[in-house]
Amino acid sequence: MNLTFKKFLFLLSIAVSLSFQAILGQTISLSSSQKSAVEFLDAQAQRAAQMLVEVGGIISPSGKEQERANKVAEYMRGIGLSDVHVDNLPNAIGTIPGKSDKVLVFVSTLDDLETVAMHQKESGKAPFIEGERVIGPGTNTSSITVSMLLAAEAVIKSGQQPSHTLVFAAVAQEETGLKGMHSVYETFKDQSIGFVDILGDGRSISYGAMGIHWYKVKAFGPPGHSLRGGLPNVNQGMAKAIDRIFQLDYKEDRTVVNIAMIESGKVFNHKPEEGWFSLDMRSLNNNTLQEMEAKVKQILKEVGEETQVELQLEPFQITPGGQIEGAPESPLVKRAEGISKYLGHDPNMSNAGSSNMNIAIAGGSPAIGLGGERGGQRGFPDEWASIPSMIGAAKHVYLLASFDW
Repeated sequence: MNLTFKKFLFLLSIAVSLSFQAILGQTISLSSSQKSAVEFLDAQAQRAAQMLVEVGGIISPSGKEQERANKVAEYMRGIGLSDVHVDNLPNAIGTIPGKSDKVLVFVSTLDDLETVAMHQKESGKAPFIEGERVIGPGTNTSSITVSMLLAAEAVIKSGQQPSHTLVFAAVAQEETGLKGMHSVYETFKDQSIGFVDILGDGRSISYGAMGIHWYKVKAFGPPGHSLRGGLPNVNQGMAKAIDRIFQLDYKEDRTVVNIAMIESGKVFNHKPEEGWFSLDMRSLNNNTLQEMEAKVKQILKEVGEETQVELQLEPFQITPGGQIEGAPESPLVKRAEGISKYLGHDPNMSNAGSSNMNIAIAGGSPAIGLGGERGGQRGFPDEWASIPSMIGAAKHVYLLASFDW
């Protein structure tokens, strides 16, 4: 290999390196106070882990979050947030007054899955720290609440008043209908410049919302012993309905239909009096979901007439979706994307989020979801949270909060 070719390869490697840095590297510049705040967050790893042991160790299934909400509010007061309170849902909310009355709202999820609470009770032990992980049921989701608290503290310690008032809300009942977010949205929607749903360290960013409609399809028919004949039978009605629902043909707007649970009789020799099956319908297009619901109702009506089985469509959980025109180029999305690149990620950008942010987007308000890493094994006995991911998420939230909008 001659010297000229070696020189060419060397220069090529530099060009590739610089191009890679342009894609993933420092796409934003930080002030001295922001740099100091980021350094402060880098030094909080062990403290963050201890906070998570305390917050995540509180049993907090959806609808029973009061103790955890009180603990989060206690931390909010301790770091200096204003107007800290726990409402009746219970959401834990605190603010940092800005230069204007407009608000930027940051949201974390307060509640856990019921399975997480079950594993906590079975364990009877608090989470523990091992290396760069906090291990134990209750740690995964709550790690993001700790990240939000640390980011809020970094804003206060920086001594710089934010452009707009910052609201930090740990919201309840995310797992059972986004009830906490509904309340927060109604409170702040008229003043908001945006909502940020914190779900991870920001290596993925959602700016649109997929609608998710869950139903129970209930079936009712005459019970009886097998010797009296098998029909009418709720199972025949459900089987025919399920088959026809799966034949609904939607290929646009990432539309999907799924049936995951079917339940009816308990013994071999009696036909059941009632049964039910789940129905999960998802789409980026709200009109498509409405059209699908109408078609399902028609299917249930026709099958009911054919089989002499009464079929009812009962909403279980309706998560609205929507798209905000121009969202990918909005200041909120572009800033979040730039921060993600600054932190070393190549963010995955999506218009199909599904979380607390859906409420804001469905209401026509700018919102993003910060997804990405936070740990693993959520919902299992060996659930864990990543300490570096907690700090990464805290940095992302701080840099969004401290942006001069």
